[in-house]
Amino acid sequence: ITEAESLNAPTIRAGRIPQDAPKLSLLFEDKNVQEESRVSKVAVTKKSFAYSRNRDENRRSNSFNRRSALRKSQDEDDEEEEDDSQPSNPFKTASERLKEDERKRLKGRREPSGSSGSSGKSLGGKRRFNPAASVKESCKKKQKSSREEEEEKERHPIFDDERMDHIEERMAELILSEILDSNVRVGWQDIAGLEFAKKSVMEIVVYPLWRPELFHGIRRPAKGLLLFGPPGTGKTMIGKAIASEAGATFFNISASSLTSKYVGEGEKMVRALFTVARCFPSDMKVIFIDEVDSLLTQRSENDIEASRRIKTEFLVQMDGAGNDPEERILVVGATNRPQEIDEAARRRFMKRLYIPLPNKAARRKMISNLLHDQKHSLTPQDLDIMALKTKGYSGSDVAGLCSEAAFGPIRSLSDIRNVDVANVRPISLQDFESALNGIRASVSDKDLQLYKEWNQQFGSF
Repeated sequence: ITEAESLNAPTIRAGRIPQDAPKLSLLFEDKNVQEESRVSKVAVTKKSFAYSRNRDENRRSNSFNRRSALRKSQDEDDEEEEDDSQPSNPFKTASERLKEDERKRLKGRREPSGSSGSSGKSLGGKRRFNPAASVKESCKKKQKSSREEEEEKERHPIFDDERMDHIEERMAELILSEILDSNVRVGWQDIAGLEFAKKSVMEIVVYPLWRPELFHGIRRPAKGLLLFGPPGTGKTMIGKAIASEAGATFFNISASSLTSKYVGEGEKMVRALFTVARCFPSDMKVIFIDEVDSLLTQRSENDIEASRRIKTEFLVQMDGAGNDPEERILVVGATNRPQEIDEAARRRFMKRLYIPLPNKAARRKMISNLLHDQKHSLTPQDLDIMALKTKGYSGSDVAGLCSEAAFGPIRSLSDIRNVDVANVRPISLQDFESALNGIRASVSDKDLQLYKEWNQQFGSF
């Protein structure tokens, strides 16, 4: 390379920028501008951080100063209270009197906030008024007082009796819930036949209520009445009639009402039952126990201890040494298995009435009573025929037969959705004859013979 060529060539060595490269120089200028902006941003960030740090330090110092001032004022208040507790000097200067008046004025301002009854506290231990908490507490007090008033109103008057002191209120409430409501009326006319049973119940329950002065001493009525016989003959209905017609307080008790899964609760329930009956404000109380054989079965060596204690307590409460012979409490038991009742319980049921199957006249009356609100075409002769054909039927069997015969006109309908009620045909004798094929007598002759034998041995009639 000659000297002229070297002079004319562009100089690019040693990192120097040629003069004919203006774009490259502008690029470096842009980099310098960016660097300067980044440095300025960093500087601004540092300044803002320093400002926020100084602000936080000022806040902390101000908070510390306020707390210190509050503590100092509290200490001064304590000192002032101590000074007030000490005997005051009657000789004071004008400035001392002014300071004392100022302290009393400030103290009077602080008392309302401290006596608000709120548990919230501010800095320095001073109480502050919380209106929401005070309103909540007042509402709770009102609710509590209203609840107590309702409980006092709902509380039964028998709990005021001294004899109820040893009875748990929970058990007494369970016994009171078993009282049968007298809104469901069952009269003596609803029971077909059983004239001797009705007469016995009238002598034991109704007549003593009408003329109590005639039934006392040796003439006082029996305290136990046992109704036994085949199932479905009207034993439970007699109990309902006692509740409706006699006007007595009727306790409808079952075995589940007196038993419990806890040991010792069963005999307590039995005691609560008789105590509630004695304290109840009524002239006559009737305790009706359906299926009494499940509760008072014969005692044996294989009995469970809890079951034995329940039986013993029941027998003691029925006829124990501490019972008043003049109290008007009648225990009525109904059972289908009288031979399984314990001997001591059998002795306490002085009246043992056999409720047999209905006779022809009673069955005819039952059919007539069951069809009185239904449209039928049965003549008196048809009723006599059905009374003869239902020999050996119990009362529940006769009711099932009438219900089955009443479905005869419904089964004869072709389109039940569009038929008019007035167009449904009446119940006929053919419907009863068809129902006899589906409804049979439920009591066998062998069972009837057992009832008759037990009645001859232990029955009252």
